Amino acid sequence: MANQEEIALSLARTPLFVIAQELKARLTSFGGWEMPVQYTGITKEHEAVRNAAGMFDISHMGKFILQGKNLITQLQHLVPSDLSRLQPGQAQYTVLLNPQGGIIDDIIVYYQSEDPTGGQRGAIIVNAATTSKDKTWLLQHLNLDELVFQDLSPEKVLIAVQGPQAVSLLRLFVDKDITQVKAFGHLEATVFGKTAFLARTGYTGEDGFEVMLDPDAGVELWRSLLNAGVIPCGLGARDTLRLEAAMALYGQDIDDTTTPLEAGLGWLVHLDKKEDFIGRSVLEQQKANGVQRRLVALRMQGRNIARHGYQVLSQGAVVGEITSGTLSPTLGYPIALAYVPTKLATVGQQLEVEIRGKAHPGVVVKKPFYRSKNR
Repeated sequence: MANQEEIALSLARTPLFVIAQELKARLTSFGGWEMPVQYTGITKEHEAVRNAAGMFDISHMGKFILQGKNLITQLQHLVPSDLSRLQPGQAQYTVLLNPQGGIIDDIIVYYQSEDPTGGQRGAIIVNAATTSKDKTWLLQHLNLDELVFQDLSPEKVLIAVQGPQAVSLLRLFVDKDITQVKAFGHLEATVFGKTAFLARTGYTGEDGFEVMLDPDAGVELWRSLLNAGVIPCGLGARDTLRLEAAMALYGQDIDDTTTPLEAGLGWLVHLDKKEDFIGRSVLEQQKANGVQRRLVALRMQGRNIARHGYQVLSQGAVVGEITSGTLSPTLGYPIALAYVPTKLATVGQQLEVEIRGKAHPGVVVKKPFYRSKNR
């Protein structure tokens, strides 16, 4: 069996890893990468994002650039969302679907530009653990005679700057006015002499930007933001923040066996506004007949935390399973996501979670658990 040192040596590292070591971050294995789980503490980092500004190294995520004719039309066949309404400078959060309607991955499609000849340019950001799977799927289903596909995953740094002060601090280092960019808007600008891609997106429930740029400029931006007072944050705070905002984590809350209608992502499914796409027939059937289960938000009634994999009970019978759970730093009580039968998915429904052999009460509540006043 491999020891911890051998395991660490087999993991990939981002260009910002050396700074994490300098800051004595606690490290963890995630999706084949050695990543900071925390720097100064999950609660402190979480509160920095909610109240001021924090930054995350998300360079491990997959980064694809696509260019050519009919790009948007081709992508339309792979997702349930209507991408035709996107204008250059806009983006869409959506999901890649398999023929069973299951979620291959949740992604963001950024429509960057269109030239006079009809050539279109865009970017797709995907999850780290699914980068290889997504790339294979895209290459299998796109017409590469019309498109150029570039995988920039190992070549670029990606930094998420999040929180109510994030934009005002990030703008100090960008040559364009990013304050006018709307949510899910994006642009190219210059950061420390290098071209950077900046998108007003994030995974925390707060305002902010995600910045993709070359490694040397990325390192300089990270150090400059650090000196400006932005708090470095790890995967621990990223998880508590996204869960408070009821944002799904791929591999836990959604996967290739869950459909967007089951996962509460029905707003991504535009059956009445677009042509055929992979998995459409399954979603049409679910829309017509209703889904058998739903992903719900649970507020635990005591202090016991419902963790991933714990069983959900109703009247003593097992009816579902926790997909994500934590003690909410912002709200001060335990929260969780779980799949339960549709008849038990209404707000106010009383359920229980088995924790260490004992049933603890919880109640279905409206998503999200937390909504920022700053967005």
